[in-house]
Amino acid sequence: MFIISLTYIKPLEEVDVLLEEHVVYLKEQYDLGHFLASGRKVPRTGGMILARGVSREDIETIITLDPFYRHGVAKYEITEFSPTMTSDELEFLRE
Repeated sequence: MFIISLTYIKPLEEVDVLLEEHVVYLKEQYDLGHFLASGRKVPRTGGMILARGVSREDIETIITLDPFYRHGVAKYEITEFSPTMTSDELEFLRE
């Protein structure tokens, strides 16, 4: 399981130009089963993605497909973790 933290390094005007393309990318990764949840940080300084089912190397490759990455508007931090406790609703995440 991975938490991917995106931090914008360009003005929001540059981010917003790529937003529609970024959403297409996210949907593709959901369809492939890689992403479980995603959303904006509050305040809007970047975003967070919860990913699973692949290796760290795969996550690093998947990130390079993101238009935000390709156009250099965000930097990425990947944190890997093994969920050992969850709510009943998220039991499927436990290892």
